[in-house]
Amino acid sequence: MASHLITITELPVKPNLTKHAAAAWLAHHEASPVAGRILYQGLEDSTLMELAPLADLGALPDLRADWLKLWHTVGPMAEGDFRRQLLHFVEAPKPVAEPLPTTPYLQLRHVEVPPPVYFAYRSWREETIFDVVRNADQVEEFLAYHSVFSSEPGVMFLSGFSCEPSEYGQVFSSPRYQEIVRQAGDRYITGGERGLYTRLYTRLTSA
Repeated sequence: MASHLITITELPVKPNLTKHAAAAWLAHHEASPVAGRILYQGLEDSTLMELAPLADLGALPDLRADWLKLWHTVGPMAEGDFRRQLLHFVEAPKPVAEPLPTTPYLQLRHVEVPPPVYFAYRSWREETIFDVVRNADQVEEFLAYHSVFSSEPGVMFLSGFSCEPSEYGQVFSSPRYQEIVRQAGDRYITGGERGLYTRLYTRLTSA
């Protein structure tokens, strides 16, 4: 079952040091008492991204101490600072058996939705976005989270898949889904369609 709380940590690293930074991050995980984390590498840039499950907010102090070690280990290879979010689980159109996604690829899909239209958006996405996802074989896992603390507040979908990214992308490039995006931009998303972003990653942590 999906973790009720997760953290997302993203770090842009120097392109020529991506492999070294990933190896250092994975070695950090191996040596750390904080368990259950997964490291990913961006498919569209040199970003590394970590998902971490939290049993409760009481786990944050240990994770914070671990982040400080990571800052010294991987930080020297970065092009920017660590970007972190704390998210809480909302629902799972395609659930997972484990605390975090298990597929070799993952896409983060984010929108910022103003509170006055949030519950209308929840009803709308059940009949539109989630209907597409539930009927798409390419999408194996799909989890909906919402920000607790974040510099990019809002809705975050974790979409897991195993097929080639180009095949997976067909799900969200169809005419029907493009109409869904247009509707969301008109009705629910802060800043219109510009308030939507997606990022693709490949899993580095062994399953």
